[in-house]
Amino acid sequence: MATTTTTSLGGGADDRVLATAQQIVKSLNTPKNVREDMLLIFSSFDNRLSNITDLIKEESNSQTRLDVAEKVIFRWDSSRHSAPAWDEAPEEAAEYLTAVDEILDLLDDLSIRSDNEIIDRAETAVQVAMSRLEEEFRHLLIRNTVPLDAERLYGSIRRVSLSFVSNEGEIDEDFESFGEVDNERTCFHERGGSLGDDVCVDLINSEAVEDLKVIAERMIRSGYEKECVQVYSNVRRDALDECLVILGVEKLSIEEVQKIDWKTLDEKMKKWIQAVKIGIRVLLAGEKRLCDYIFNGSDSAKEICFNETAKGCVMQLLNFGEAVSIARKSSEKLFRILDMYDALEVVFPDLQSMVTDELVCSEAKGVLAGLADAAKGTFAEFENAVRSETSKKPMLNGEIHPLTRYVMNYVKLVVDYSGTLNSLLENDEDESDDLQNDDVESTTTPIARRLLGLLSTLESNLEEKSRLYEDGAMQYIFLMNNILYIVQKVKDSELIKLVGDQWVRKRRGQIRQYATAYLRAAWTKALLCLKDEGIGGSSSNASKVALKDRFKNFNACFEEIYRIQTGWKVPDPQLREELRISISEKVIPAYRAFLGRFGSQLESGRHAGKYIKYTAEDLENYLPDLFEGTPLVLHHMRRKSS
Repeated sequence: MATTTTTSLGGGADDRVLATAQQIVKSLNTPKNVREDMLLIFSSFDNRLSNITDLIKEESNSQTRLDVAEKVIFRWDSSRHSAPAWDEAPEEAAEYLTAVDEILDLLDDLSIRSDNEIIDRAETAVQVAMSRLEEEFRHLLIRNTVPLDAERLYGSIRRVSLSFVSNEGEIDEDFESFGEVDNERTCFHERGGSLGDDVCVDLINSEAVEDLKVIAERMIRSGYEKECVQVYSNVRRDALDECLVILGVEKLSIEEVQKIDWKTLDEKMKKWIQAVKIGIRVLLAGEKRLCDYIFNGSDSAKEICFNETAKGCVMQLLNFGEAVSIARKSSEKLFRILDMYDALEVVFPDLQSMVTDELVCSEAKGVLAGLADAAKGTFAEFENAVRSETSKKPMLNGEIHPLTRYVMNYVKLVVDYSGTLNSLLENDEDESDDLQNDDVESTTTPIARRLLGLLSTLESNLEEKSRLYEDGAMQYIFLMNNILYIVQKVKDSELIKLVGDQWVRKRRGQIRQYATAYLRAAWTKALLCLKDEGIGGSSSNASKVALKDRFKNFNACFEEIYRIQTGWKVPDPQLREELRISISEKVIPAYRAFLGRFGSQLESGRHAGKYIKYTAEDLENYLPDLFEGTPLVLHHMRRKSS
């Protein structure tokens, strides 16, 4: 602002004389016209005061300009409560701005020799005008804020849904116990999708943006930049807070987040993921464009205004991310944490390019690192839980263990995050040292090594669980069911690319070995009854007593196997059929041959049907009942053979 002093900053002695003469006359406290007459009289005595006439004319012109501008400004100020809204009275608004410009130009034009009275009046008018413009600026911002259309934005996010079979979407902590898992029950994990680069929203009505710009220009020119920026950032900060509410993001403390149950927390995490993408890529990007346009005349105003506007919104999002990153680790959180990490990592460069507040950027980088550590820790927690799961209750029918189902569906979902996990695990120590060389020789990625280690851990755990069965044959049924399930999950997903065909071939070989071991454990006793040794002679003179015992024992063995193993479950139809064929090829020919050699010696005797109860065809007809999971009793067999 220009001020009046008794000395000139750039003029010579003549200017000082003029200024001194002005000051002397003014100090006499006489009317303005009298002062002008006195100055004219002075000019006749000293030629250095010859320019006083021009000065008087200049001040007179300034007086007229100020009178006109003041009238407009004070008229609006006196009627501010009844005046029309700024954006509803464009002609009056334009007149007001012209008056402000006139006074600002006047202050710029007034020389050091000008009358203090004019300058004081001009500065007072500017203060009144700035107070009014500040109020109009605030009202324009509030009235023209556009409510966020969340549904339209959600529709622009391309989602990817991944299936994950589990027990109601969760699993018991540390795998201490398992309920039955329905094969048809599938939970869909909605992975965070991508937001199109062309998505944008109007945060303020476009018609009002130009009005805001012209007001901001006058306030900045008048030295009221700080007030203008403060009004803008306060109003827009509240608007962004409201946007977060619409997006479902609440203000929660770390303690509150850590007390939320998993189902509720999962919903809040999903909303946070969407809010981060929309908040940074759409809302803050829009705010940046607004700040750059409205405060185009001041780089400092643009920067401060945007930082102050964005800070609250960003910090609220980051606080939730931090709370999740330090919360108690549990297996079901892994994928949502990875979604959060991915979302923040994607928008982090945009955030850095827009926000110049080092504290905010540093906080964002810290939360990103915290989510990375939380993801790695949660995955390690899952590995430990699989390793240490020691439930002692065997599956009643030898079927697939819930641990196997959960782990394989979990691992399938992990593969969909292999890109992120590879980057996070890249510098971690290899925790798969217990793998055999042929499992890892073609594997180079960190997540592949960790998953192979996890599968190896699962297999070891299943070996331990198979020993819970007293029946050795059922141990092998259990192992076949579970290993085949693992192999099928690997082959039917992207897992096959990580573990390789060699891994699959090795497990199929194990299944064949288990099948052979099952036949030996389940049918050896029955087949021993069909051996020639120990029945006393050839087929024509064998001991009838021994033959009766052999047929009787075989019948008892077969009936017992049938009764028990019809209750065993082999879910895979191909494996079930292959086992039945193996049994048929092993048992039926042996029984047919034994019956052919010795059956005639008993058929002629009394009660022959008591010992030769079944033909080979009868036995063949009973085999399809095996492994259906429905125990059949002895009278069913008798009806079937009758």
